[in-house]
Amino acid sequence: MTKQRAMYGTWSSSVEPKLLAGALKLQDVMWASDGETLVWSETRTFAGGSQNVLVVQRPGDSPHDLTETQMSVRGRIGYGGGDFSVHGEHVYFAGNAGRLYRLALAGGRPTPITPAFGVAASPAVSPQGDWLVYVHHYEGVDGLALVDIDGSHFPRKFVYGSDFIMQPTWNADGTQLAFITWDFPNMPWDGTQLKLTRVQYDEHGVPYAEFPHVIAGDKDTSVSCPVFSPDGTKLAYISDQSGWSHIYLYDVNTSTHTPLTTGNVEYGSPIWRQGVRLYAWAGDSKAIYALRNNPGGMWALERITVIDGHIDPVEELSDYQYMTQIAVSGEHIALIAGSSTRTDRLITLREATPVGDATPPRLTDDGWTMGVITDVPRRAFIRRRATTEALDQAGLSAAQPMSWTSFDGETAHGVYFAPSSTHYEGIGAPPLIVLVHGGPTSQQRTNFQADVQFFTTRGFAVLTPNHRGSTGYGRAYMLKHRRMWGIYDVEDSATGATHLASLGLADPAKFVIMGGSAGGYTTLQSLVAKPGFYRAGVCAYGISNQFVLSLEPGDWKFESRYNDMLIGVLPDDADLFRERSPLFHADNIIDPVILFQGEDDEVVPKPQSDMIVAALRARGVTHEYHVYAGEGHGWRKAETIEHYFQTTLAFLRQHVVFG
Repeated sequence: MTKQRAMYGTWSSSVEPKLLAGALKLQDVMWASDGETLVWSETRTFAGGSQNVLVVQRPGDSPHDLTETQMSVRGRIGYGGGDFSVHGEHVYFAGNAGRLYRLALAGGRPTPITPAFGVAASPAVSPQGDWLVYVHHYEGVDGLALVDIDGSHFPRKFVYGSDFIMQPTWNADGTQLAFITWDFPNMPWDGTQLKLTRVQYDEHGVPYAEFPHVIAGDKDTSVSCPVFSPDGTKLAYISDQSGWSHIYLYDVNTSTHTPLTTGNVEYGSPIWRQGVRLYAWAGDSKAIYALRNNPGGMWALERITVIDGHIDPVEELSDYQYMTQIAVSGEHIALIAGSSTRTDRLITLREATPVGDATPPRLTDDGWTMGVITDVPRRAFIRRRATTEALDQAGLSAAQPMSWTSFDGETAHGVYFAPSSTHYEGIGAPPLIVLVHGGPTSQQRTNFQADVQFFTTRGFAVLTPNHRGSTGYGRAYMLKHRRMWGIYDVEDSATGATHLASLGLADPAKFVIMGGSAGGYTTLQSLVAKPGFYRAGVCAYGISNQFVLSLEPGDWKFESRYNDMLIGVLPDDADLFRERSPLFHADNIIDPVILFQGEDDEVVPKPQSDMIVAALRARGVTHEYHVYAGEGHGWRKAETIEHYFQTTLAFLRQHVVFG
């Protein structure tokens, strides 16, 4: 096919705002206790909002919704997660009013089992199926609470005493419980503790925690994701004590720790949410299926033998570059997987178990096995697709991990996306959008990113820098952010853009800096620190005044002391706070900037945007400001998403492409 030559940034594209606004997103997946039934949660966006729905699929049956339109399934502690768990013939989930609910997999109406006070997440049912431990937050206090599965009695405190807690997990016989805690000023990637408690039962059969004690981690070592082996002999967890996040095994009988994985790769990631699962035990306790995050953000699934650490890559998923929320039942695997050019899919894999003479199996169209398995090779089956998979994959831009030398001679990393189209080719070098991730302790990965493809298919190049302070490149790289937020993120973004221009991959006169939340802060700080370097800025719910963020966190507990690590401690470091607050240097901003803000944002409240907009208006700097009613920290409504993309594109075409 002959491509039409056209100016970069002016191409038409099938990645339309309306299509992206109506996208279905997969959130989590688990096996039911029968090892055959799948339960997953998905977010559906529509006009006026979005809803998280539970879906069930039994063998040989089509998927159907478990929860109704008036119920949204979502854990509301911090950034969410830990929405549900499955035990026996029931699913337990966090729903309306912060309550936990119990719902039969066969259907019916959900039964509330906790009262409407505070918020709950990460429900963990005891192996006997009588009790449920969950993470609870109320009036700034976090802990583990206990309730019977019928909700007949009022919940009681189970484990308290730390500022934060997550990831409760039972052993096989219900006599031990493991969980993760940490205290201010740490974030979970700075330093956490893995605690283990014996579970005793009083004369009424009510469990209580006895002598919780630390078995791994400290204020300078991050541990996460504890999971007992099915046979109860080992407790696996992830630790970055070696400088890279690896899987360790704790022998319950000998109290010894052994690393299962090694090397300059990551088997962990920053735990921003409850309920994160990055590996899972095989049913026979002889292996672990783990998600390996290779430098550059390319993920892979591996089967690791426990006895000797032997690694077998799961080749059936080699076409996928990002995976999350793995669940295993026996040797049957479920996870969410995607790539830079393929939206997320719910994938299952089944491994054969030879059983001698038996009825030959028959694989149905949806992948369920009918009859008795004898010898069927492992295959991957797609259970659910995101709605945006209707896009032409050939016209999308594939991720290209890259590295460059930053301003001080050290190496920075990122992912580059070239302009891509099946119908157009550009003239000259393309405009470049430097899209900065949030966090800032996060990572741009190689999963499908709607905003990236929206712009690349219209003729923009995109660089997503994993500036120093990002994760995925070892603990030392992550710690570069300490007291340096607003420096390395700004400089690594700029030197990355310059590097691409030197390769002829970007037009140096048409750089754009763009980001949301912490990325929005980097956008504003870049416009302050490097006036004229970028042709324009796009800032979504960005931070302009670091003093206010630290001194007036409101009800947002999770990141209320984050700046202690990223910048410093007030009042001693007031000079650094002033230096790193774009508001106090707004006189330096000369480039056009468009700003977006959710009216109900609790993480970066609206005054943060109001203040910088007032400064821009006072000086007559070219800008636009859009405030979305009913939106918080990120967009949930279809009409908001559509307007955001349309407005941003129009702004960039006016001030960058034709400016």
